[in-house]
Amino acid sequence: FLSSSSSQTLSKLEALECHFTWVKQTTRSQLLAKRVELEDIGTDEGNFWLGSIYNLWGFVLYELGSSKEAHRYFRKATETLQRLKKEDEGPWLMVNYGNLAWLHHHLGEEAKSQDYLSKVEALKSKSPCQEELHPEIYAEKAWTLMKFGKDNQLLAADYFQRSFKMQPDMVQWQSSRVIALSSAAKYWDTGLSDDVLQEIRTAREQDPENLYVAAVELKERGRKGESVKNEAETLGQKILLQPVSSYSGLKPLLRLHRQLGSLDEAIVLTEEALQRHPDERYLKRCAALCYKWKVLMFTADRADQRTIERAIKLHEEVVDLYSDTSFVKKIDLACVQAKSSQGREIAYQMFQDLLASRALDSDDKQLLYYNYAKYLHFDCQDSNESIRYHMKSAEIQNSTFYGKLSVKLLQKICERGRSRMCPEIREFLEKPARR
Repeated sequence: FLSSSSSQTLSKLEALECHFTWVKQTTRSQLLAKRVELEDIGTDEGNFWLGSIYNLWGFVLYELGSSKEAHRYFRKATETLQRLKKEDEGPWLMVNYGNLAWLHHHLGEEAKSQDYLSKVEALKSKSPCQEELHPEIYAEKAWTLMKFGKDNQLLAADYFQRSFKMQPDMVQWQSSRVIALSSAAKYWDTGLSDDVLQEIRTAREQDPENLYVAAVELKERGRKGESVKNEAETLGQKILLQPVSSYSGLKPLLRLHRQLGSLDEAIVLTEEALQRHPDERYLKRCAALCYKWKVLMFTADRADQRTIERAIKLHEEVVDLYSDTSFVKKIDLACVQAKSSQGREIAYQMFQDLLASRALDSDDKQLLYYNYAKYLHFDCQDSNESIRYHMKSAEIQNSTFYGKLSVKLLQKICERGRSRMCPEIREFLEKPARR
């Protein structure tokens, strides 16, 4: 049983606004993916979110079992925030102090935990509005939730909006809101509303240094049919001059090139970036993505062998460089190998190994079944087995983007009516879960 003072401490800890109360039920694979994501954001001194990066990193490391490293990163967050804000104390430290209170509590260091709880209380008492969270806390909560799945993107966007309304001079919060909204839109069938597009334009005007927002804005204008090719080229050259980061704007710009049908320009851009920074794994990942798009656009006999070889080499490097989160990258490598005359046996074996993996969650299975179904159809000309794997993908509950694509493909096959499996597909699609 807990003593009354222990239970009081615990209820105080549970009332804190910090990563230990915001982030619940994460799997080890999700935590490893977060660590990789944080490494790819980079820790360039000019990064507005650097304190938040260290705070989240500390939490992820604690959850992965590295208390000592977690403490080091929480302390880095404290020092970074003090340096960026040019003050030793302020509301922007409340989340960090909350994390440290929890960490010391978990380590059994109750006096230190109490010390940080007192610091949070002291900062809270100075807050002008006791009913609502301080805008700094809303912003950091939003930034953190944005990193934990599509279900949190809209909540994050809402928190960013609240913080920005309270402090309209913090244009970075508005920029982060539109990034959260554009990320959420990837899962919508409707695309972005005119209101959100206007918000993106406003964010770009107010935060002109944010090249990620600039790339998102161009991508949306391109989707609407505007001519943005020249602007895309200019933005690409600007991005090359920035420190390497997953928030440099490179990836949304590459997706814009794909949208415009200018994959060669995307490849040239990533190769130029790699010439400048040959050891940056994030750039290798971006280059591998462009080559995959290029290779998978063609049937095997039309693809240029040199392009396929470069795609395979980059994907092999990416699998090694992202060893903690290599599952998706292995699927991509298998898909690219299948397009090479020498790699077809390798691709088949890779898919068999992936299908035999035991530790796959439902999202991973859906992604694998969808890609294997496409491989069976296009590279093995086995349309019946391909249909069976699309069904396996579609029958997983809580469908991801790929499950929905499988359903659409099955509906299309039924509409054409050429497959002898049409009756089986219709019966499958009529089940209540698929409607």
